[in-house]
Amino acid sequence: MRLLLLFLVAASAVVRSDASANLGGVPGKRLKMQYATGPLLKFQICVSGYRRVFEEYMRVISQRYPDIRIEGENYLPQPIYRHIASFLSVFKLVLIGLIIVGKDPFAFFGMQAPSIWQWGQENKVYACMMVFFLSNMIENQCMSTGAFEITLNDVPVWSKLESGHLPSMQQLVQILDNEMKLNVHMDSIPHHRS
Repeated sequence: MRLLLLFLVAASAVVRSDASANLGGVPGKRLKMQYATGPLLKFQICVSGYRRVFEEYMRVISQRYPDIRIEGENYLPQPIYRHIASFLSVFKLVLIGLIIVGKDPFAFFGMQAPSIWQWGQENKVYACMMVFFLSNMIENQCMSTGAFEITLNDVPVWSKLESGHLPSMQQLVQILDNEMKLNVHMDSIPHHRS
């Protein structure tokens, strides 16, 4: 019993360290970056569209600028679109359940079932798949922002929503070089206290 308990504690510690070390797609970097005191480069992205781009940029930037802390998070859509996606997610499950059970929701309202409902009852597998995939397509469209926003120490340095395109790696490195030089220059200026 003790051996099993010891094994479970050790396994959970390994899983926790692996999970925290692999955040962002760069093994071992996340833990190191949490304790870094350098500038913070934050990416807010549309995860469904730009996750690989973010991971590639993060890899190159962390190699070129080891002192920069890099964080990535999902850029959330407007609340109305999030609510529509949530509603569709629940509605989809209810509709699939009604199709499978064979319960006619139109009878509850005293209406005659439309022909598409009757087709769905005759072809339950196809109807469920169609509801599932169409609903997912609309949900993904509602949650997709197309954002790729980059800030350095909470100062915006790039916005795909404003520019309409992603920065090339060369552009991003040039922006970071300029910002780092500016920060070094600003830190070297003596501050007078009155």
